[in-house]
Amino acid sequence: MGVDPASTERGGYGEALFEPWQPGEGGRIDLGALAYDGTTRRRLLAAGAGPGVRCLEIGAGTGTVARWLAEETGAAEVLAVDRDVRFLEPHAGGALRTLAADVTAPDFDPGRFDLVHARFVLMHVPDHRRLAARLCGFLAPGGRLVLGDAVDLTSAGPPDTPYRLAMRAMWRALRETIGTDVTWTPQYPRLLAELGLTDVGAEIAVPPLTRGSPIAEFWLDTWRRSRPAVLATGLITPDQLTRAERALAEGTAADLSPGLITAWGRRG
Repeated sequence: MGVDPASTERGGYGEALFEPWQPGEGGRIDLGALAYDGTTRRRLLAAGAGPGVRCLEIGAGTGTVARWLAEETGAAEVLAVDRDVRFLEPHAGGALRTLAADVTAPDFDPGRFDLVHARFVLMHVPDHRRLAARLCGFLAPGGRLVLGDAVDLTSAGPPDTPYRLAMRAMWRALRETIGTDVTWTPQYPRLLAELGLTDVGAEIAVPPLTRGSPIAEFWLDTWRRSRPAVLATGLITPDQLTRAERALAEGTAADLSPGLITAWGRRG
């Protein structure tokens, strides 16, 4: 995720939690990709991904979207940016270039692109509006911006099942530990319109929490890696968290996963 940990007082994504050098972290990211890449690919194709297009992929992670853009859409160029590019470098070549950079740095200016995409990036940035405005600035005339982030669908209300308690505690822990905030993400369409983009739209995708599904495995791994911070919130007991994990593993949570909200717009 292409954000400097110093951009929050707590330490950021990849620094205080989810460090890329931790064993299995790439696999955790790939589980999220398995859950959401289909939705993202459809939206990028609708936004014009295809032959001759110059693409900028922000917070490229393990590169599943960037590699697809470079290898399967016929894009002329794909620049994949992340603070840590260890998962990306083995795939560089051809249309795919990698760049290790902090996208919030004042001097970050990768050029102008026909398509700019960032997924699960702005939710970890304190001043998400400013970063969204900067991403708009990287668009060539007529270019499209596609942004995706998590949207919380369950933790605000009853019933207080172990699963919902775990999600509530997780969001609190992420906010207190690395500054993650998803409370604003439903405002994405309005944000893009206020930034001057046209043809604005948005959608939400919610993969099912079935036993052994990529999204269930993703949340299980995420809870395990953030367990001390989750329990430190005081919103859930160790026994309740264990019961929530069992419900996900057994496919009995009977609830909604946090969704992926994707919003898009065009520069005039």
